[in-house]
Order: sequence, then structure tokens, then C-alpha cells
Amino acid sequence: MRPLLPPDYRPMKKDPFMNSMQLEYFRLKLESWRDELLRESNETLHHLQEDSSQEPDVADRASLETDRALELRTRDRERKLISKIDEALERIEDGSYGYCEETNEPISLKRLEARPIATLSIEAQERHERMEKTHRDD
Repeated sequence: MRPLLPPDYRPMKKDPFMNSMQLEYFRLKLESWRDELLRESNETLHHLQEDSSQEPDVADRASLETDRALELRTRDRERKLISKIDEALERIEDGSYGYCEETNEPISLKRLEARPIATLSIEAQERHERMEKTHRDD
């Protein structure tokens, strides 16, 4: 059974890490974020279907196509983000949420608050980015 969170609940460092309240807090945060992205995606779909009229002016048509391409790229990034949100929700279910994939150490609550889909601690993320940069510069 899921705990009932008070409306002003915020995870605290002093509490046991990833206790049931913290897990529920992040579950609700992730589900809300996913719902918002899905709602925006549906709005885009309706917008693209409605706005399929042919513009007689070439410049207007080009502008419309550019806007559509940008909107579709944004939605594609959001689709990938939804997949990461779903993976985070799975980690909540399997008990691995909030722990770094590399070190198994807890990811700071501040980092999870800012990026609830994080899979690496800040230190591991920085190492990962330095390695990427080093290999990219080769």
C-alpha cells in the first residue's frame, strides 16, 4: 500500500534514504511529469491534424513547415524522455531507484529533485562526461 503524502512533503536528508515516503514522492513527481508530456504530445498531434491546410504563400508554407519540424523534433525528445521516466518508475518498483548505476551509492536528493530520472551520482556523471569529451576529442 502506498503512503499518503502531505501536500507540503519534501524529501529530507535526515530521513532514511529512499524510504516509502520518498519513493512515493518521486513516483508521483515522475508520473505527473509523464502525464504532462503525454498531454502536450496529444495537443501537438491535434494541432498538426488541424493545421494541415495548404498555405498559398510560399514563405508562409516554408515557415509552417519549419515550425512543424521543430515541434516534431521537440516531441521526439519528449518521447525519449517519457521512456526514461518509465525506466525510473521501474527502478522505483524494483528498489534500485535513487542509487548510482556505477557505484551503487545514493544519488543526492538535490540531484533527484532537479533530475528525477538521474541514474548516476554527480561524481559519476562528471567522470562519464569527462570520458566522453576525451574520446570525442580523439
